[in-house]
Amino acid sequence: MADKKRSFPDANGTQDVPLSACKKPRDSGDRQRHVAALVLARGGSKGIHLKNIKTLAGVPLLSWVLRAAGDSAMFHSVWVSTDHDEIEKVAKSWGAKVHRRSPEVSRDSSTSLETIQEFMRQNPEVDVICNIQATSPCLHPFHVKEALEMITQQSYDSVFSVVRRHMFRWQEVKKESGELTKPLNVDPANRLRRQDWNGELCENGSLYFTTRDQIMKGGLLQGGKVGYYEMLPEYSVDIDVDIDWPVAEQRVLRYGYFGRVTPEVVRLMFCNVSGCLTEGRIFLSVSGEEMVSINTRDTVGIRMLQKEEVEVVLLMSSVDPVSQKLVDQLSERTGCKVLQVGEEPLNDLKAMVEQRKLEWKDVAYMGNDKADVNCLNLAGLSAVPGNAPTVAINAAKYTCHAAGGMGSVREFAEHILLQREKAKSKMEQDRIDCSNK
Repeated sequence: MADKKRSFPDANGTQDVPLSACKKPRDSGDRQRHVAALVLARGGSKGIHLKNIKTLAGVPLLSWVLRAAGDSAMFHSVWVSTDHDEIEKVAKSWGAKVHRRSPEVSRDSSTSLETIQEFMRQNPEVDVICNIQATSPCLHPFHVKEALEMITQQSYDSVFSVVRRHMFRWQEVKKESGELTKPLNVDPANRLRRQDWNGELCENGSLYFTTRDQIMKGGLLQGGKVGYYEMLPEYSVDIDVDIDWPVAEQRVLRYGYFGRVTPEVVRLMFCNVSGCLTEGRIFLSVSGEEMVSINTRDTVGIRMLQKEEVEVVLLMSSVDPVSQKLVDQLSERTGCKVLQVGEEPLNDLKAMVEQRKLEWKDVAYMGNDKADVNCLNLAGLSAVPGNAPTVAINAAKYTCHAAGGMGSVREFAEHILLQREKAKSKMEQDRIDCSNK
């Protein structure tokens, strides 16, 4: 995969800065403390092969927590600890630094603490470490910020995330032992209703903040003055085995963090014809006529966007042997303007974005190859078909399940509209919250 540096807006959302150039938390003595995020991503996952970079809702699993960590603007540096080349490439493509762990802490029996201790020995400038689990894709920047403030402002030594569970537990007994099980947290004669019981706090594995002293001197992830940070159940997603994957994907689509961009402002979408709207093939008849095949699912997806007042512009490379008649037919069939672009589409599209008085955060872009990388990076929402080359996949914010010409444009259209609906719902909830204060 391509080695590419992503950048993120600063704390005010007004300027792009490298992921590692974030706000610097201070302790009570006003001394800057180096706070680092560390994601442990070993290549030898037993439950799901290369789980940490398997695509979840359009991007590698690892990317969800890296995006949340970077956008929190709370870390001096964001790291991925791995022993695998492909995981390293994905980590770097999302702007993270890489700690190449030693074989001694890469075994099945190795603990998280041993790996973190090795990282701390090699990075003596780090004062506070946040171990973020790659298998927690519903982590948001505000979770990171609020948990870290317990250390920087309330003087905790360790803070870890929990979720409230309402589950009655019973003692395990061995089969054929003759033993009888006993209730551990419930009185069978007085079973409480859910609304009458606060439940129990359980680690959800999303994040663990700890100071250097607790890691290196105490040998603990949770030591000293310990506090917990409670997360709501909808954000508490963990993935261990294959059966967790489809459930997690649906949860992420609804509750995941998709970046600082506010999807409801998307007003313009650029879409490559070749490789996205079509399979990338042009058919020539005996008489010399040119033909392309377009999936009706994709044209419906375009109309869905147009109905929501999103302008869709189709792009065709100027090097493609395309007749004006074919361009006219595409325009008539889809109701879209068809624009021919050069080897660097960005050069041809900048003026169109400016003419409409839009910013690139207001633009969605769908491409399928190396020439699209700059536009995929700039656009607020971007996507590639599932069969796109790796260089394009690394640049896109969403990778479709469907291949080019097989419904991928419809899939991206639905993704855009889903994010818009989520943003509208959040705005409405914020309005209600403000009116209740």
